Amino acid sequence: MLSYIVRRLLIGVLSLFGASIIAFTLTRIIPSDPADMWMGPHATVEQIERAHVELGLDKPISVQYCIYMSKFLRGDWGISIVTKQPVLRDLARYLPASIELIVFGMLVGFAVGIPLGILSAAKPGRGMDHISRVFAITGVALPSFWLAMLLQLVLGKELSLFPLIGRVDLLIEIMNPIRRITGLYVFDSLITGNFAALKDALWHIVLPGLTLAMYPLGLATRMVRTTMLEVLREDYIRTARASGVREEKVLTVYALRNALGPVLTVGALTFGYSLVSTFLIESLFAWPGLGRYAAKAIVSVDYPAIMGVTLLVAAFYVILNLGADLIQAVMDPRIRLS
Repeated sequence: MLSYIVRRLLIGVLSLFGASIIAFTLTRIIPSDPADMWMGPHATVEQIERAHVELGLDKPISVQYCIYMSKFLRGDWGISIVTKQPVLRDLARYLPASIELIVFGMLVGFAVGIPLGILSAAKPGRGMDHISRVFAITGVALPSFWLAMLLQLVLGKELSLFPLIGRVDLLIEIMNPIRRITGLYVFDSLITGNFAALKDALWHIVLPGLTLAMYPLGLATRMVRTTMLEVLREDYIRTARASGVREEKVLTVYALRNALGPVLTVGALTFGYSLVSTFLIESLFAWPGLGRYAAKAIVSVDYPAIMGVTLLVAAFYVILNLGADLIQAVMDPRIRLS
């Protein structure tokens, strides 16, 4: 087990190294000049030339990369060209909002998708199977921005059930400010006993969370159905049924446990992908998360911010994929990590 973890971590380090080279090269070869953004729209030629020297843009790309990585390994992730703040501080500010939204959306998606997949696999070809497959296809194929606007129009504007934008109301921020501990508003307000802010934070996360939940819902439904149909054909399932084991136990204990491995792996990768793929959702709901920050950085050619987001998301991919493999090995004794 230990040797497997060490080997996977070494592969992860190499993957991060490769991602850093690709991202760094692409941010330097695109036709743009970050010095213009750094100095502002009214900068003179002399000021722009001085900015090139200050930002290290006058050196060869290979030298720039070595300088950047040496600083990066020491904890200096650069200064954002747009915010003029350390990138590491920006990431610490925006990341918790995205994690809170993604966790909520994936919990809702998998809490609904896994039971739907089980029901679909238990009675294939019947009415519940067709309904579950419609949910699965809709969740995966439905454009997130269209669903977001539909939820805003119906549940937000017409029925006035949920707020349209933001993480909390301005009045709550003034009257019941949330003491920042982790940056997760729901968690911070809960452990500090700020129940007015807790209720408002939960109310605000519903619409963007439901929008985000549709993809993992459809993914979980399809994968659980497919893997469980394969597992239910195994000999030990037929033996358990012939021995008089209740069908509910066969489905939820024997079959589901061995069918969850691929679902966990894809779920972990989906979490990493969602960190920056939710920029449309975060933009529509004015959610101050990492996806929105990454989108602004790309548009502004803010290469220190782009590098920081890229390496952070790549690290999440490595850690989450490793964690999913370890959980799968624990759940399924047939897997041999060696």
